[in-house]
Amino acid sequence: MKTVLRVAALCVAFLAPVSTRAQDASKFDPATIDLAKLIACRTYQPAQYNALAFWMAEDDGKAALAHLGLSETPSANPMLRTFTLKAPLTVFGRQTRQIAFASSGPLAILDEADPHPLARELGVKAAVDTPGKFLGEREISAASEKDEKTGMTFSSRVALNVSTVTSHPGKTLAGCSYVIDVLG
Repeated sequence: MKTVLRVAALCVAFLAPVSTRAQDASKFDPATIDLAKLIACRTYQPAQYNALAFWMAEDDGKAALAHLGLSETPSANPMLRTFTLKAPLTVFGRQTRQIAFASSGPLAILDEADPHPLARELGVKAAVDTPGKFLGEREISAASEKDEKTGMTFSSRVALNVSTVTSHPGKTLAGCSYVIDVLG
């Protein structure tokens, strides 16, 4: 997962001179991020999440992890980088001491086996809903911006996600995805 965060950070570094939003993010201090708001899709945009990913990739993220009060824990899922928090975090009206980072954003790991009540509460619609798997999302925002100098279009999207994964039995994962796509 460290590799995924490093790749995302390198992409941001490459795109930063081109996109106005990425330029604005370069002025953003990722140390000011409120993890609960980041997880809940409140306040932040993709470029700000990417600034955090870049910070977490620097020097193996030691400074970022210490500042955020995170201790990395082994993950049975290669797509998730998991952490224990020094202090409980309240998000979606629930407390947790465990979070994860996927390539596109942070997730709270909640002690709830059934994801349906939280999904209903958050207005998240299921894309997959089987006895062994739940995956749903609700789009929060989407925007596109064309860079006149390069002709490239930058599309950003923020979505609230609720899911279950076999690597975390009896848990519901809920959080936000922050995505920037570049279109030729």
